[in-house]
Amino acid sequence: MNVLELLNMVREGKITPEEAERQLRVQPFIDLGYAKADTHRLIRQGATEVIYGAGKTPEQVTGIARALTEGGASCVLVTRCDRDMFQTLEKEFDVCTYRDDARICIIGNPPAPSPNSCVAVVTAGTSDIPVAEEAAVTAEALGSRVERIYDVGVAGIHRLLSKVETLSAARAVVVVAGMEGALPSVVGGLVSVPVIAVPTSVGYGSSFEGLSALLSMMNSCSSNVSVVNIDNGFGGGFIAHNIDRRSAPL
Repeated sequence: MNVLELLNMVREGKITPEEAERQLRVQPFIDLGYAKADTHRLIRQGATEVIYGAGKTPEQVTGIARALTEGGASCVLVTRCDRDMFQTLEKEFDVCTYRDDARICIIGNPPAPSPNSCVAVVTAGTSDIPVAEEAAVTAEALGSRVERIYDVGVAGIHRLLSKVETLSAARAVVVVAGMEGALPSVVGGLVSVPVIAVPTSVGYGSSFEGLSALLSMMNSCSSNVSVVNIDNGFGGGFIAHNIDRRSAPL
């Protein structure tokens, strides 16, 4: 049943508005055989389903993206998208851009941010920027305004302190760090908003490909810090956007 049929049933008194809302929250999806495209995720969660590109063929990603756009999505993100996959997608969609640094393809036009929107994305070092860009581009594509503050790790804490005013204006902060993962705790002690810590696999042998940073962040003494998985810039950016969207309405 499509949305129009459902609305007509409400108008004709065949179902209640409450029942229609319930159905809209659990239906529909488009069964493509290899995937089930969730065309109503925007209604339930406030954002269109995001396609994780790794492990999928370009043809599979194209099929899912087409189902989502035909289902009403005005902007679709494909994360962990390589350039070969993007070249297939850009042949199929009129508006299609690629961010090499973030490995994200954006199909369609992102919504404009609200005037009060602000997400800060912070890195400890330059080597953390690829993960940070995944977070920043995700938040931007979902409709947040992003301030980037890069290479301000604890080895030179004065660099971070020079950006306190920018940090204080943000409604959510994503902090991306490898090595010992100390930066999120420091940022958490400087701001009054949620801090999403993203550990990266940057570091020497004893960093255990990000595990040391992950454990440090999970043991943060700053009570406003939460943590996503290693190298999960997308997760950090998505959560930050949700906080920003709810706290900075139009």
